[in-house]
Amino acid sequence: MAKVWVVVEAKEGQIKKVTYEMIGLASQLGEVEAVVVGSGVKDLAPGLGAYGVGKVYVVDQPELAEYTTARYTRVLAELIGQEQPAKVLIANTAQGRDFAPRVAQRLGLGQISDVTGYEQGQFVRPIYSGKALAQAEAVAAQAIITVRPNVFNAVSAGAGTAEVVERTVALQPNDLLEVVREVAKQVSVRPELTEANIICSGGRGLKEPANFKLIEDLADVLGAAVGASRAAVDAGWRHHSFQVGQTGKTVSPQVYFAIGISGAIQHLAGMGSSKVIVAINKDPEANIFKVADYGIVGDLFEVVPVLTEELRKALA
Repeated sequence: MAKVWVVVEAKEGQIKKVTYEMIGLASQLGEVEAVVVGSGVKDLAPGLGAYGVGKVYVVDQPELAEYTTARYTRVLAELIGQEQPAKVLIANTAQGRDFAPRVAQRLGLGQISDVTGYEQGQFVRPIYSGKALAQAEAVAAQAIITVRPNVFNAVSAGAGTAEVVERTVALQPNDLLEVVREVAKQVSVRPELTEANIICSGGRGLKEPANFKLIEDLADVLGAAVGASRAAVDAGWRHHSFQVGQTGKTVSPQVYFAIGISGAIQHLAGMGSSKVIVAINKDPEANIFKVADYGIVGDLFEVVPVLTEELRKALA
């Protein structure tokens, strides 16, 4: 059976949910193995066996404490070159999108990006800003696959432990040119945008930044993340880290609230794979209603407070 690697993505010592989603996909492709890269991360490896991972390769070195493109590319390219897995699954996050194509280029491998499905031996991915779906097949013996978070079912924990193989990779002088001086963190009690099950996003229809309080109140009732359209971000109402869309973050929540958002194609490209889309807009011709599962034509300043209050009562 072909070996399929899952590159574990972790943050502050915690494995991110997308890793377990990739393990679920990998189990359909072959014998599941994993790779953990970082500093102080070896304790993450054994527990992966409970999710069906047979072997975990661990590269735990002080130089890998902070992510840099060159170092992760070096480590993964060397490991893949040595062990020759058939498929390597990498999360289609900001970090994964950064190093995955570099690993593919260094090894001369093909890459299928932003996979959202797997059907009859073919990978499914959106094209033309999400307006169509393409089927792609990895015909070579090896390939890099990047997987969109929140689209595959995460595997549940069972029994078992994984075989842990510790490796050391000699980093070259050129790999050490990037130096991380500081990591700026945004502290929030709300879920991380790309992993949230529910997202409440606001757009230009909010009229001014202070009115994002309406979005935040609704999000807090639902335990949701807060997002924003490009128009709201360009206006300075929200930091770019909140932006959902082709030039922002790609999300796939169970429920996506688009409030005061017209539905420009670049925004739809970032949230079109949401399971359920709820649109609130006073313009009945707004493009967002073409993709919405539920739509409310009305003034958001009247609709959202009532919706928030009714949901608060229902969830109390």
